[in-house]
Amino acid sequence: MRFGVAVYPGSNCDYDTYYVIRDILKKEVEFIDYRETDLSKYDCVIVPGGFSFGDYLRPGAIASHTPLTQALKDFAAKGKFVIGICNGFQILTEAHLLPGALLPNNHGKFVCKHQYLKVENNETPFTKNLSKNQIIKLPIAHHDGNYFVDPETLTEIEKNGQIILRYCDENGIVDESTNPNGSIGNIAGVCNKEKNVFGLMPHPERACESILGTADGLLLLTSLIN
Repeated sequence: MRFGVAVYPGSNCDYDTYYVIRDILKKEVEFIDYRETDLSKYDCVIVPGGFSFGDYLRPGAIASHTPLTQALKDFAAKGKFVIGICNGFQILTEAHLLPGALLPNNHGKFVCKHQYLKVENNETPFTKNLSKNQIIKLPIAHHDGNYFVDPETLTEIEKNGQIILRYCDENGIVDESTNPNGSIGNIAGVCNKEKNVFGLMPHPERACESILGTADGLLLLTSLIN
């Protein structure tokens, strides 16, 4: 597979993502400038975390109108893979490549910690290496990670198996006490109906070596490669 890592003014997880793809997964990868429109040579584009365009207006709002993000719509429509991590997730929702919106955390604070997650759907290209209800641990670091959809959309994405990850504790309990930001249904990651666009608030690229406290991020990235 050939990967591209999107770079917007204010991206700050682009090098982390590039390093994991190149040095750990040993795959071809290039940075993609936010003004680029030709994505034909890539199989997967990763939209990394950070603070694109300073998070002005709303996180991801300005980035969603760049040439690169507009090109991602055609890229995804062709069945190619797109992953949005943290700010990348926010960009994908602002671009309507994924349902819902990311609101400020319900406690009004930035949250940064390791977080347990339950795998809701392992029948996607991003979760093939995991089992349903498997518990993994990834770091989170965000101020606007409170995922929201209206009741009708929630019913629809539940029915379509678009909810991929939920916040939980080490025993897999999913409730208000294990929700770090107020996300509806403890949702931490969703995909589109076609299952080729995936957005999540946790950072798998920061969890690909055991020295970092968890290497569970590799389970998601290697699922796609395999």
